[in-house]
Amino acid sequence: MKFITEIVGFLEVNCYIIPSEKDNCVYVIDPGASPDKVAKSAESLGYSDYKIILTHAHIDHVSAVKDLMTTLKVSSLYLHEDDMPLYTSPANELLPFMPAVANPPVPIHDMKNCEFRIIHTPGHTRGGVCYYFEGEKSLFSGDTLFRESIGRTDLPGGNTENILSSIKERLFSLPEDVVVYPGHGSSTTIAYEKKSNPYISMA
Repeated sequence: MKFITEIVGFLEVNCYIIPSEKDNCVYVIDPGASPDKVAKSAESLGYSDYKIILTHAHIDHVSAVKDLMTTLKVSSLYLHEDDMPLYTSPANELLPFMPAVANPPVPIHDMKNCEFRIIHTPGHTRGGVCYYFEGEKSLFSGDTLFRESIGRTDLPGGNTENILSSIKERLFSLPEDVVVYPGHGSSTTIAYEKKSNPYISMA
């Protein structure tokens, strides 16, 4: 699968920039910082329509959304409705580096597309999702599943039982050769995580 990865912000979020011939647009997953750099990469792909899709609402994944929407011709912004309280909270910040976004753009909670399936995976946050590009056997997992790790559950909205259930029941049911592209760190596969993820084997 061909796409651009920009590692943004001091927490090194993987912002994925994915061209879609089927939907005639560029999908931008989790623009957490560096809006100018993200916009330049997105524009280099030769499309005129851009859609931002968020895996969850933590500030390190959404901080650049507002600026990016003024730079690119973004036709839609998607976020699961269960993460709206977090998205709009003035406490959604990492000071002094990332203040809360004032008057953040209003997202939609339903997105029709031909390219991917949205899998609701609560646990890291209540409205966390993963994007499964079935034709490409690729999963963009946000902060739900990492290589040999899982997302934190000690933050507001986090729940350990829920995240383990999301992974085992909703992600591990996918084909084992699906490549997983997480919100931080290196890629992995469903097969590898079933075998090697210590958080799953201990559960």
